[in-house]
Amino acid sequence: MRYVPLDTPKPISKIGLGTWQFGSREWGYGPDYEQRAAQIVRRALDLGVTLFDTAEIYGFGRSERILGAALGDDRAKVVVASKIFPVLPLAPVVQQRAVASAARLGVAGIDLYQVHQPNPVVADTTTMRGMRALQDVGLVGEVGVSNYGLRRWRFAEAALGRRVLSNQVRYSMVDRGPEKDLIPYAEQAGRIVIAYSPLGQGFLSGRYDARNPPTGAVRRANPYFLPENLERGTELIATLREVADAHDATPSQIALAYLLRHPNVVAIPGASGVEQMERNAAAAEIDLADEEHAALVAAAHAFRPVTGLAAVPKLIRARTRK
Repeated sequence: MRYVPLDTPKPISKIGLGTWQFGSREWGYGPDYEQRAAQIVRRALDLGVTLFDTAEIYGFGRSERILGAALGDDRAKVVVASKIFPVLPLAPVVQQRAVASAARLGVAGIDLYQVHQPNPVVADTTTMRGMRALQDVGLVGEVGVSNYGLRRWRFAEAALGRRVLSNQVRYSMVDRGPEKDLIPYAEQAGRIVIAYSPLGQGFLSGRYDARNPPTGAVRRANPYFLPENLERGTELIATLREVADAHDATPSQIALAYLLRHPNVVAIPGASGVEQMERNAAAAEIDLADEEHAALVAAAHAFRPVTGLAAVPKLIRARTRK
């Protein structure tokens, strides 16, 4: 395993474990998944993974409980990250919700506490006042944000009066927006971009095509899995497979290695089983040659999916046919 080259109280692994699926029925993993979740966490620890990310909204608290129980006595050794869902993120509310998350996780302190979404009405000045109080009493180590643009990330940091260590955003080969400004800022300022959905919710795995679309409510709501977009992604997947063959790897591992080439980027893919966790962790050790990276960049830029409003009627029709 490799780690982010930053001064943090605990090392942060380049591959973490995202736990949205822990306790969340919408992923469709079945009733036995809670037991598998514990096995995945234990194997991640064996592989050197130190970042475990959850949120109070995941399974309405169940993800935090499952993760905390699975970590057991190792909770103090790793970076436990959670997120507040900012319905009304006033300072007292932030403090109350952090206490509740810590209790569900079974930890004395949350290593990284993040604002899950920017609130369009409540300014970060009051939210960060609550975060600062949590840091002052030792309940929160580092503060992070999620789904923030660069301007608001920097404003949040000014409001906190300390570093806002991380910004957790959607980032993958099919969602490359963070490369424009967030990643350059992180590298310049000594901050971290945490990539969620780093495999495009499985789009980049090569498992799906127009004749074999995914099941499960989450992926069915993702426009990338429209038959038309699966067809348009054929060349991108072919390039991933070509590079993967050269490394005796999988397309998913190469898609992760593409992100991890940035020193201040951490990826937090989920895992449906222990073997997938092992493959994800192994991606941290893959070094892409310059020409391989260039080929992946070109293939990613050439992918033009149908998204936004244009995808809505297609998604409705696709769901109606099922």
